[in-house]
Amino acid sequence: MPVPVVTATAPPTVAAVSPPAGPTGGGTSVTVTGTGFTPTAAVAFGTAAAPSVTVASPTVLTALAPPRAPGAVTVTVTTPSGTSAANAADQFTYTTPAGAPGGTPGGAA
Repeated sequence: MPVPVVTATAPPTVAAVSPPAGPTGGGTSVTVTGTGFTPTAAVAFGTAAAPSVTVASPTVLTALAPPRAPGAVTVTVTTPSGTSAANAADQFTYTTPAGAPGGTPGGAA
């Protein structure tokens, strides 16, 4: 009896996130470009799941950034084929809004 051939599909990749920063309160709509996105793709900002993900195509999706503490996080995309590997292009930086406790002028962290 022949052994079935299983074709492995590569995990998704993240090539860019735009905008690259947003407030700690979350709510920023972030466009992620890359490869291998599927309709069931999930997005995480660090360890926090995006509350909303809309996949426009296999190379573009939009995710709503969840609330997080200030600082840079890796944006990952997970599909049935796996999770995107971290790289320099997948960083999103949470900033404290100006006027908030610990905030700086211009909202820079």
